[in-house]
Amino acid sequence: MTNSNNNHRYAGLWIRMAALYLVVGVSLGNYMGATRDFGLRSVHAHINLLGWASMLGFGLVVQFHADVLSPRLVKLQFWLHQLALPVMLGSLAALMRGVTAAEPLIGIGSLVVGVAVLAFAANVWRNLGRNVNPAAT
Repeated sequence: MTNSNNNHRYAGLWIRMAALYLVVGVSLGNYMGATRDFGLRSVHAHINLLGWASMLGFGLVVQFHADVLSPRLVKLQFWLHQLALPVMLGSLAALMRGVTAAEPLIGIGSLVVGVAVLAFAANVWRNLGRNVNPAAT
C-alpha cells in the first residue's frame, strides 16, 4: 500500500469516526434536553468538538493532502486520538456524576489527545506547502 493510499484509508477512518461521534453527541444532547439534566454539558461539548468537528477536520485535511503528509504521523495521531478520547470523555462523565477518582484519567486522556493534536500540527507544518514533484516547478 502506498503512502497516499494509506493516508486515504486513515482519512476515511477519521470521517467515519467523526460521524459516529456526531451521532453520540446529538444523542446525548437529545437526552439532556428530554430529561432537563444538563450535568453532562461539558462532555457533550467535548464530544462535538474533539469528536465530530475535529475528527472531520482531520479527515478532510488528510484526504486532500494525502500525497504530502507523513503516513507515520497520520497513523500515530489517529490511534492516539481514538484510544485517549473515550478515556477522557468517560472519565469526565464520571467526574460530572461525582466520581472524583476519575480525575487522573481525565488528565491522562487529555494529555494523550494533546499529543495527538501536536502530531497533526507537526505533520501539517512540516509537510503542507511542500512540492510533491520538484520537477514541476
